[in-house]
Amino acid sequence: MQPLQRENIRLAATVMIVRDTANGLEVYMVKRPGKGDFPDLYVFPGGKVDEEDWQPDLCPDMYDKDASVRLGIDAGALRYWIAVARECFEEVGVLLARDTQGIHVPDAGQRAIQANLRSKLLAGEMSWAEVLQAQNLSIASERLVYFSHWLTPPSVPRRFDTRFFLAALPEGQVAVADTSETISGQWVSPTTALQLYKDKEWQMIGPTLSSLETLAQYTSAEQALAEVAAENHVQPWTEKQGEQGMRPFR
Repeated sequence: MQPLQRENIRLAATVMIVRDTANGLEVYMVKRPGKGDFPDLYVFPGGKVDEEDWQPDLCPDMYDKDASVRLGIDAGALRYWIAVARECFEEVGVLLARDTQGIHVPDAGQRAIQANLRSKLLAGEMSWAEVLQAQNLSIASERLVYFSHWLTPPSVPRRFDTRFFLAALPEGQVAVADTSETISGQWVSPTTALQLYKDKEWQMIGPTLSSLETLAQYTSAEQALAEVAAENHVQPWTEKQGEQGMRPFR
């Protein structure tokens, strides 16, 4: 498997959570605090891939060999699905999971339990595996669609080799940003987010802007998931894109 870190480059995963509204597709974005990695930027939820993310049993509906083919690596790609589902729950409180009936749709009581489990996970009192096992859940791997691959340019001291994923907000779930790692979180249409950047009200970097431009083409979450799963969003890679940090899709 790939090492989690090579020199100053760390493996990471990001998720774009989308939902349908009366005004069209929206995506959930968080604002990073004015310190640490990427200060004051509006980004999608995500973070580093950890050693503990290599737990294939948490993704029983996907084999690592199939995940690795999708990402174009030899082995270990399933870690990204596990990591991005974990980060989604940690940073946003959204569980991209399956129960015995299918996609997990929590009721009010389950949401209260999950809020407590999230607090314990963030405090290091429970592991990601224990959170899922406590509710007899597994990761809904088919609802996490691989989107793109980006590498932070060499000019940045701490670099991230990041895989982007796309997921629809499951029914019955509410996104609430974790303010220990972010300042705030909000739903926004991709077009509005791009305009806020153009008006210099939001700070964003190339991978985020490029992803928003792609999402702006879709009118619904299901359309976005279907088009991305079919890889219809993938454009031929160019050296210019490489200079901005984009890596070949696979």
